[in-house]
Amino acid sequence: MLTPLAPARSYLYVPGDRPDRFAKAASSGADAVVLDLEDGVGPAGKDAAHEAVAAHPRTSGPQWWVRLDPARLEDGARAAVQEGTAGVFVPSAEPELLARVDQLLTRVEAERGVRALAVIGLVETARGVAEVRSLAAAPRVHRLGIGEADLAAELGMRPDPERHELWAIRSDVVVASALARIAAPVGPVQVDLSGLEALASSTALLVRQGFAARTLIHPSQVSIVHRALAPTEPELIDARAVVAAFENAQGAGTGVAVDAGGRLVDLAVVRSARAVLARAALDRQV
Repeated sequence: MLTPLAPARSYLYVPGDRPDRFAKAASSGADAVVLDLEDGVGPAGKDAAHEAVAAHPRTSGPQWWVRLDPARLEDGARAAVQEGTAGVFVPSAEPELLARVDQLLTRVEAERGVRALAVIGLVETARGVAEVRSLAAAPRVHRLGIGEADLAAELGMRPDPERHELWAIRSDVVVASALARIAAPVGPVQVDLSGLEALASSTALLVRQGFAARTLIHPSQVSIVHRALAPTEPELIDARAVVAAFENAQGAGTGVAVDAGGRLVDLAVVRSARAVLARAALDRQV
């Protein structure tokens, strides 16, 4: 059985063959650090990356994750499975690949007496999109992510700056996550390190679309993403007013709540308001 994980807002990738950067990533303020064995490591660095990740102790601080290389799954599982690892990212997630990862992790965990690791499956292929509900329901899956650069390349898309062409797929990932009752999904990286305003606005867009976290490639992105994921003060004021109106109506036994602006407050509105307050609590606590 998986150990429940605290929600993470930010997952900072660090190349697995750069152990000199591991401590800096851990001190960046990111909720989670992802030791990368896949795209962040060139072919010549793969052996060194697996060795460095296997040797690195998962100390207290952020959550520690490992992004597996599908071409070296068994090596990756052995590098990842140790005390203190929260879980693994599985790129190009498809049902058979997730099943294989589950089998490998189960075997290595049993050998080492380590608790079960969670999985974040990255939707990066046409098959992954087509089978997204199966991915969300697969064993160990804590949440889904989306790798839009790989996905756009496979689909032959040339997205505009706001990625309009991928919005329908984002919605599919959000719906699949809600159906499976797993954590809301993780948004994609932004590779332009100079576009910090664009990072903030695109993260706010992801929140509106149902995402609750983001993968990052540089420590400078952490604080910007955290601010963009947190509710604004007007959102907080409105959410508190909605909840107060509902609770007052319940206490008075009227069964019908109306806020100060004359808006009817039903359970769906209250649920959304409480989700805003939960985001604010996460911003303070994580």
